[in-house]
Amino acid sequence: MLTVDFERLGLKPGDRVIDMGCGAGRHAFEMYRRGADVIAFDQDADELANVLELFGAMKEAGEVPEGASADIKEGDALALPFADGEFDRVVASEVLEHIPADIQAIEELVRVLRPGGTMAVTVPRWLPEIICWKLSEDYHNTPGGHIRIYSDKELIGKLQNAGMVFEGIDYAHGLHSPYWWLKCAVGVKNDDHPLVKAYHQVLVWDIMKTPRYSVATRLAEKALNPLIGKSMVLYLRKPESA
Repeated sequence: MLTVDFERLGLKPGDRVIDMGCGAGRHAFEMYRRGADVIAFDQDADELANVLELFGAMKEAGEVPEGASADIKEGDALALPFADGEFDRVVASEVLEHIPADIQAIEELVRVLRPGGTMAVTVPRWLPEIICWKLSEDYHNTPGGHIRIYSDKELIGKLQNAGMVFEGIDYAHGLHSPYWWLKCAVGVKNDDHPLVKAYHQVLVWDIMKTPRYSVATRLAEKALNPLIGKSMVLYLRKPESA
């Protein structure tokens, strides 16, 4: 389940890219499949070990083009262990809402991006997120959980203040917002609730099936994304003169 549109990001084979806060690695895997030189970066060593194992499995299975490379790096988002301008593309998906010092994290992302390079930043969208917060304290009041809700104006402003040029906005995962509202209403950890289980099965089916088998759900999500898409996706470019 991808949140970032890599065509819009401008990703090309051979690009050096960082997936900052990669988690389970979904975006890192896709960039590797597209022939990039990928660094999956996170502070969770266990997650990174799984990502590295899957990188190896992808290579063994012949899922990546010749010349593509991928590796992991554990570290702190506030002090990225990379040189200035090292990356052609930067992805930070569903990360900044967890970081208290978000401005410092943004400055680090901008620092390691080369002049002329592009960045995709995704966070939970304001309206779906605030509904979740209103419905459930447990949704966000957990260690390492969401500590803020961004408006588009706020996050765009912070990225522009760090030197980035805003190029566009998109929304994703419209089918997921009602799922999370339902979970928040019945209890975030109540995965055995029949309605939650049923909705989850629909989401899994939609992700696993090829587009020709899931036309209805794909069309529904496309219609819902501008209205209640769970994620806000920002696309930005670092000026050549930076």
